[in-house]
Amino acid sequence: MKNIIVFLSCLLFSVSGFTANKDGRFIQKDNLFPRVKMVTSLGDIIIELDRSRAPLTANNFLTYVINGDYKGTVFHRVERDEANETDFVIQGGGYDKEYDGMFEREPIFNESGNGLKNDMYSVAMAYQDNKPHSGTRQFFFNMNDNDHLNPGRNWGFAVFGNVVEGYETLDKIMQVETGYNGKLGYTFIPKTPVIIFDVSMLEPQPL
Repeated sequence: MKNIIVFLSCLLFSVSGFTANKDGRFIQKDNLFPRVKMVTSLGDIIIELDRSRAPLTANNFLTYVINGDYKGTVFHRVERDEANETDFVIQGGGYDKEYDGMFEREPIFNESGNGLKNDMYSVAMAYQDNKPHSGTRQFFFNMNDNDHLNPGRNWGFAVFGNVVEGYETLDKIMQVETGYNGKLGYTFIPKTPVIIFDVSMLEPQPL
């Protein structure tokens, strides 16, 4: 009997923990273009998501937002295309200030064929090399018109929104000093972490 009570208690705890994990699909569910405000150590950014073209990716991003999973993360990649002397991407959402990886939910299907392009100031889902359906929580801002990231014969990177305010913040981030980080093994890591303090939902835009 005691074992049964312990089992039921554990089951109840597990269920309650699951239900507390909010799902982005049900947040402003009738709003096809929800907006979020990202507060960073270099300024604020407002992003408008596009559920009409990228419902899986937008809702996945919102799930991380409403559960507070982006608080205290950093932009770990600030990369320029040195060969062409142009800006490339700002990527974040997956590491803390110590550059340790964060909890990830299940990967999602790659929606790169949705018609949205990796143009400047758009927001796209990152994925692991050669694994197009491995995207979880990391995202990136396109800091140029990165046509080569769009789908062609191969999978591209799924754009799911655009920056509507805070371009100057992204431009500031693009100017930070970067260097080699032994933990991650790359040279495009900001020497002073650029922190995402918070990402929160904004009220729907009036019709």
